[in-house]
Amino acid sequence: MAKRRLNRQQKWRIEKIQEERAARASRRDRDIDRQLQAGELGDEQSGLIIAHFGKQIDVEALEGEHRGEVIRCHVRANLGSLVTGDRVVWCPGSNDLGVIVALQERDNLLQRPDKFGQLKPVAANIDQIILVIAPEPEPHDNLIDRYLVAAENCDITPVLLLNKTDLIHDGNRADIEALLDRYALLGYRIEQTSAHKAPEDDRTIDNLLKEQTSVFVGQSGVGKSSIIRRLLGDESIRIGAVSESTGKGVHTTTTARLFHLDCGGNLIDSPGIREFGLWHMDVAHLEYGFREIRPLIGTCRFRNCRHQSEPGCALLEAEEKGEISLERMQSFRRIYTEIENSDW
Repeated sequence: MAKRRLNRQQKWRIEKIQEERAARASRRDRDIDRQLQAGELGDEQSGLIIAHFGKQIDVEALEGEHRGEVIRCHVRANLGSLVTGDRVVWCPGSNDLGVIVALQERDNLLQRPDKFGQLKPVAANIDQIILVIAPEPEPHDNLIDRYLVAAENCDITPVLLLNKTDLIHDGNRADIEALLDRYALLGYRIEQTSAHKAPEDDRTIDNLLKEQTSVFVGQSGVGKSSIIRRLLGDESIRIGAVSESTGKGVHTTTTARLFHLDCGGNLIDSPGIREFGLWHMDVAHLEYGFREIRPLIGTCRFRNCRHQSEPGCALLEAEEKGEISLERMQSFRRIYTEIENSDW
C-alpha cells in the first residue's frame, strides 16, 4: 500500500486537528493532576482495555472491589496510543469514571496503516491470529502468505481455519487438500469447520479459542462474520452473502472490542483487524515471514541477492532440492517484486 501524498490544504487541516487535540489533552492532564494532588483518585490497580471510544476507554478491572466491572476511563496524554487488549494501570475517579495512569508491557502489537500510509495500532497481547479460508472464494497461496508473513513478524501464532467445508466437492477437493498439506508441512496448525453445522455437533471453534486471546482475519466472503455471530450472538453484525457473480462478500462491524467467550477464551474484533494483512513490510520482513526461508537468510553468495536467478542463491538451491515448494517460492517472488515497486 503506497503512501498518499498530501496537498497543502490537507497538511494544514491535519496540523490544525493535531493542535486542537494537543490542547484538549493538555486540559485533561491538568484536571487529572489536580485530582491526584487533591487525593480524589483511588488506589492504582490493574485493568484490561476492552474497547476504545476516542479519548475515552472502557477498562475491565482485574483486581480490587471493582473486579469484573467495566469502567469508562480517561487517559493521560503522555501514554501514547492505547488499544484494545492492552493491560494498564488505572485509578478510580469521581462520577464513576477512572483514569489510566500507566501502560503495562505488551507481548505483541497488531498494526495496520491508515489512509495516509501511517501505521496505526489496532490491538495488543494477542495469542493467535486465525486466518479463515474457504473453498469459495477460492483460496490462493499468495493471499494466505501475506497474512502469514504479517503474523510471523508480529510474533503472533497463526492458525489456518478452513471454513465452509460443506462446499468441498470432487472438483476442488484435490486442490484444497494439496494447499492445506503445504502449510501443515511447514508446521502451521490446520483446522476445518462449517458455520452451517450446529455448535453441539462441531466444537472445533470452541476448542481452538479456549484460553486464548484470538482475532479472525481473512478475505471477504470466507465466513468470518458468520463464525463471530455464532460465538457472540450479536445481531449488530450483519452477514453479507457471497455474490454469485463476483464471489465477494460484505460485512460491517463497529469499533475494536474484546469479548469474553463462553468457551473460556477472548475474541478481539473490528473491521481494521479483519483487514489485517501485508503492509509496511520490507524485504527483511518478507524473508523472516517465510518459515522455510528464515534459516537461509544471509547465506546467499551475494549480499544483495534478489533470489531470482542469481548464482549462489541459497533459496534457488533449496527450491531445486524441494525444500521450498514451487507455490511458496512463486508467492515469495510476487510479494518481493511488489515491495520493490512500492513506497513501503
